[in-house]
Amino acid sequence: MPELSDSKPTGQQAGQLAGQFLDAAIGLLRRVRDEEADAVTAAATLIADTVAAEGRLFAFGAGHSSLAAQDLVYRAGGLALMNLLAVPGVVGVDVMPATLGSALERVDGLATAVLDTSPLRSGDVLVIISLSGRNALPVEMALHARALGVRVIGVTSVAYATETTPRNSSGTFLKDHCDVVLDSKIAPGDAELTLDTIPAPFAPASTVVTSALLQSVMATAAGILAERGIEPPLLRSGNVDGGHDWNARILKQYGDRIFYER
Repeated sequence: MPELSDSKPTGQQAGQLAGQFLDAAIGLLRRVRDEEADAVTAAATLIADTVAAEGRLFAFGAGHSSLAAQDLVYRAGGLALMNLLAVPGVVGVDVMPATLGSALERVDGLATAVLDTSPLRSGDVLVIISLSGRNALPVEMALHARALGVRVIGVTSVAYATETTPRNSSGTFLKDHCDVVLDSKIAPGDAELTLDTIPAPFAPASTVVTSALLQSVMATAAGILAERGIEPPLLRSGNVDGGHDWNARILKQYGDRIFYER
């Protein structure tokens, strides 16, 4: 019979990696909670002001940043007025080849064409999510949106502005063209773990942190509206009794500011 190895079982090592990743994500969430509180309040106030003034809300993200944008739209417990600003092809994983999405992010002029054919108008709010904030699409989108009178909330990692160079003709980053900047604190490269036996860093946390950061903004905005005596236009889960009837009322009441129903 062969001797038992003293090495750690694979499952135990995997369990340790899982815990290390979750600890890293929790640490980032704590940093966001402690360091971005003022920015969260500012973003939430801007959203609440826009809802109260009968403005519209939009969210955009390219690549995996689109996941955090999608998480805000038609979401149980979320604001019904949040619309997705869609740019065909830039999600990446829904086209072939997937690298096309990354290429489109670097195309000059695409953002202007998208905004000029979108329902966005002066007085609306656009949430732009870009981890690096360095590519042409999110930077030009912020620039052109503000020129149209749209207020911009940028969600990005400010660290990229000090550790990378801009990849757009303006030579600037998304953070330079926003009314409010929310810093996700994600390190450049978006990988929280390293291991001697794995040649590249791994385990990205940007989706977890960015989605949580934005949901904290939405929660704060709902609270601000309630404090002003305005019922927040929230959706309920369709999987609870009465949810569909509730949502039908909300969608009808705010139909002129909701575009994902058309």
